[in-house]
Amino acid sequence: MQILRYGNTNTYFLNGEHGGLLIDTDYAGTLPGFFRAIKSAGISIREISCVIATHYHPDHMGIIGDLQNLGVRLVIVDVQQDAVHFSDEIFAREKHLGYTPIDEKNAVRISCAESREFLHGIGISGEIIHTPSHSKDSISVVLDDGNCFAGDLEPVEYLAAYENNPALQRDWDLIMT
Repeated sequence: MQILRYGNTNTYFLNGEHGGLLIDTDYAGTLPGFFRAIKSAGISIREISCVIATHYHPDHMGIIGDLQNLGVRLVIVDVQQDAVHFSDEIFAREKHLGYTPIDEKNAVRISCAESREFLHGIGISGEIIHTPSHSKDSISVVLDDGNCFAGDLEPVEYLAAYENNPALQRDWDLIMT
């Protein structure tokens, strides 16, 4: 696992035996910073076979369309289908960023139930689970080695501060199991 920092959002690269998975991107307009980050990490764009967004807020999916144009396959989890274009309107107001919309026709669609098989196909042991306490389309990637990539899910250490948030508690209970 490698953490790529080139903006405000952490991007993670998991190198599987049969392909690489990028988890999240940063805001639109950060593609040059992304290229500097992968070069610094010794990663070639050809090693990144798939990209997944933990949710479709602008700071987690801004350069996915650009990456698709470079041959990276977008993976859309079934619980995310209605949110894929959530940020289009936001980026339409910020034309200077040069946002490239997501091309859903060239995306791979899977369900959470199919995620273990999909990840296994690229050589990664784990699964994708639905963790909707942050947003209805939020997912987390949980690896068999215990690593978890949860986007903007509030940290487990903060659970006591969210006494009246049973959805957050359910998400963390699911992740911990």
